[in-house]
Amino acid sequence: MRRPALTLALLLICGGSSWAQDPTPASPSTTAVRPKLGLVLSGGGARGLAHVGVLKVLERERIPVDLITGTSMGAIIGGLYASGMSAADLERELLPLAWDRVFASRVERQNLSQRRKEEDFEFSAVLELGMRDGEFRAPQGTLSSRGLEILLRRYTQPVRNIEQFDALPTPFRAISTDMESGSQVVSDQGDLALAMRSSMSVPGVFAPVESKGRILGDGGLVNNLPVDVARRQGAERLIAVNVGTPLAAREALSSLVGVTAQMINILTEQNVQRSIASLWAEDVLITPELGKLGSGDFDRARDLIQQGERAAEAMLAQLRPLAVSPETYAQWRLARTPASTPHARLAAIEFEGSERSHPERFAAQLASQPGQAFDAARAERDAQLLASSGDYERVDFHIAARSEGDALVFAMEDKSWGPNYFRIGLDLSTDFSGESAFNIRISHNRHWLTPQGTEWRNQLTLGQTPRLYSELYHPLIAKLGTSNDWFVSGWGELERRSITLYDADSGQGRARLGRRSATLGLDIGQPWGRLGELRLGLMQQNWRISPDLLTIDVPDGILNQTWRERGLRVKAVVDQLDFANFPQNGYRLLAELAGGRQSGPDVRRAHFQRLELQATGVKSWGAHTLNLHTRLFDAKQREDSTQGPYALGGFQQLSGYQPDQLVGQSLVFGRASYYMRLRETPLLTRGFFVGGSLELGNAWGSRHEASLRDLRKAMSVFVGADTGLGPLYLALGHAPRGSTAVYLFIGRP
Repeated sequence: MRRPALTLALLLICGGSSWAQDPTPASPSTTAVRPKLGLVLSGGGARGLAHVGVLKVLERERIPVDLITGTSMGAIIGGLYASGMSAADLERELLPLAWDRVFASRVERQNLSQRRKEEDFEFSAVLELGMRDGEFRAPQGTLSSRGLEILLRRYTQPVRNIEQFDALPTPFRAISTDMESGSQVVSDQGDLALAMRSSMSVPGVFAPVESKGRILGDGGLVNNLPVDVARRQGAERLIAVNVGTPLAAREALSSLVGVTAQMINILTEQNVQRSIASLWAEDVLITPELGKLGSGDFDRARDLIQQGERAAEAMLAQLRPLAVSPETYAQWRLARTPASTPHARLAAIEFEGSERSHPERFAAQLASQPGQAFDAARAERDAQLLASSGDYERVDFHIAARSEGDALVFAMEDKSWGPNYFRIGLDLSTDFSGESAFNIRISHNRHWLTPQGTEWRNQLTLGQTPRLYSELYHPLIAKLGTSNDWFVSGWGELERRSITLYDADSGQGRARLGRRSATLGLDIGQPWGRLGELRLGLMQQNWRISPDLLTIDVPDGILNQTWRERGLRVKAVVDQLDFANFPQNGYRLLAELAGGRQSGPDVRRAHFQRLELQATGVKSWGAHTLNLHTRLFDAKQREDSTQGPYALGGFQQLSGYQPDQLVGQSLVFGRASYYMRLRETPLLTRGFFVGGSLELGNAWGSRHEASLRDLRKAMSVFVGADTGLGPLYLALGHAPRGSTAVYLFIGRP
C-alpha cells in the first residue's frame, strides 16, 4: 500500500542507526528474592500506543515493573507510566485525543488574532517559508510538537518537582540522540516532559530540541529498543516490547521520500535486532501484530491498544511467573502514588528563550498573574495565546523556584525561519468553455520591526489580475491589555483587473474593460481579542477605465477618464470559523460602511455611501457540515462613477451564471451548502469533501428596484479538497435562468 509522504515521514519515528553493544552481557541473577524487573518500550510513532495495551495486561496480571526505559513514543508512554499514571489513566487520556489538532502546525484558528486569520482567505495556512540572515529557510519539521508538549506538561504536573528520574514513582530513562555528535543521550534527570519530547524529535517531522547546549533528536536513531540501558539500571529480568515499523513494499520505493524512509527503517531494524539478540532466555519479548497499522495512524488508537493487549495475552505463559501476590501488588501500587505536590503560588511571570520578539508585551493578557495559585489549565491557555502570535516554534512552561517564591516561566523558541515569512497562493480556474484565469500570489510579513510589535505586510499578485499591496501596522500600546489595545495602520494598493460586461439575461459578453486603481488608506483600530477587530479610517482612491474589447457603445465620460474618491470607512469583523476553507464549525460577521465624495469628468463633488453586510454560520454533525452564508450590499452614488462592479455570478455566487454577470448598486445573496468530509486524506490536504449548494440572489440598479420576485436561483454539486495551495474544486453548476457550467478551481472561487 502506498503511504502518503507525511505518513512516510512519520515512519522515521522508529528510525535509527548502529550503536555499540557489549559483546558478552552478564548472566542473569539467581537471587532468591524477586528479580528486579525492567520494562523496555520501543519507538514506533502511533504504533507505540500498543504499549498501553501491554501495560493493561501487566496490571491485570499483577506484574509490577521496577524500572522503565523507552525511546521515542516508547519514552512518552513509559515516562507517563513512570510518573504514576496507570494503564487505565493512559487509555482514558489518549483515546479521545484529536491527534490532528495535537500535531497542528499552529493553534486553532479561532484563537488567532484577526491579522493572522484574514490572510487565510487568500493564502494557505499550510505552507510557510522564511528568510533569515539573507537566505530562504523552511521549517525543520512538517508537524508541530507544541500540542504534544502541552499535553506532556499537563500529565506530568504531579511530579514537576522531581529532578532525579530515579525518584519518580517508577525509575525511568529516556533515550535521545545528540544530533551533532551522533552519540546516545540517556536522560536520567531534569525536566521529565522535555526528556520525553526530546526522545520523540523525529527528523523531518518534529524539530529537534535544544537542551543544555545540545541539539537532541529522536532516540530511535541510535537505540530504538534500549535493552542495554535497562541492564545498566540494574534490571535482572526484562519485558521488552517492540512495536517497530515494518519495511515498506516495492511500490512505496518510487519516490525520494519513500526511499529515504526505507533506508532509515533498515538501519533501525538492524539496531533493534541487535537489542533482541542481547535478551536472556528468561526475558520476555512482546511483538504486537500491528499489520498495516502505521506510525501515522494515531486515529486508530483503540485498535493499536487492543493489539497490544492481544500480544501480551499471547505471552501469558512467560509473564505469569513474574506475578506477585495481591498484597504485594497493592503495596507496589501504593508506593507508585506520587507524593502530593504543594500548590505553587505565583510570585512572578517570566519569559525566556526568545531573541527577536518581546513576549512581555502580552503579560497583561495572560490568565495567569502574580499572586494567584498556579493553575495548569490557565497556563496551557496562556501558552496557546503566546503561540497564536505565529512567532514561535515552541511555547512551553514550567515552575521555577526564585528567592521571592515560585515563578511561572514561559519558554519560547523563535521560529528558525523567521522573522520574514512568506506564503504562496495560486488561482487557477476554467469553466471548460474558453474562460480561464491564472494568478500566483505571494505574501510577505516582517514581524517585530520595533519592540512594540510593528509589522510590515506585503502582497504581490502576478497574472490576470496584477496587484501590489503594502501595509505598515503599528500597535499604539506598549503593553497589551484586555480592552485598551489600539493600533494605527497605513496602507496602499495598486491593482489592475478586467471587467466583462454581459447581457444580464443571455450571459453573452458585450465588452471587456480594464480598470486600473491606486488606493491609499490610514486606519486607527482596536483588536477585539481573538474575536476580530474594528477599524476606522481615511481612504482615497483614483481609478481609470480603458477599453480592452468593445462590441457595444459605452457612455461618454466613462472611458479613459480619471475618477477620484475620498471618504471615511468603518469596518468591523468578527471571525470564529475553525477553517477559512471548508469550515466545519463557527461563524463570521462583517460590516463595512463607507461614505464621502467622488469627483470625475464633469463631476466636481458627488456624495457616495456604501454599506456591505456578510454573515456565515457553520455547524457540523460528525463528517456532515451545513454552511449558511448571506451577503447584502447597497450603494448610493452616481451610476456613471464606474466604482464597482458589485456583482454576482460564478461558482457558488449563483452557479451557472457567468462570473460577475449580474451587476448593480444593490445586491442580495444567500447560499446554503452541505458537504461531507471523506475519510481518505490525500497528501498535503486537510481532507476531501463532497457536497452541494442551493443559491438565491440578484443585483439591481438601486434598492428601489429590488424585489423578491426577481431573485434568481442556482445550485451546484462539487468535490473539493483543502490543499497546501488553497481550496480545490471540481464542480457542476446550474441556473434555471442561466446555464449549466463545469468548473475547475484551485484557489478562491
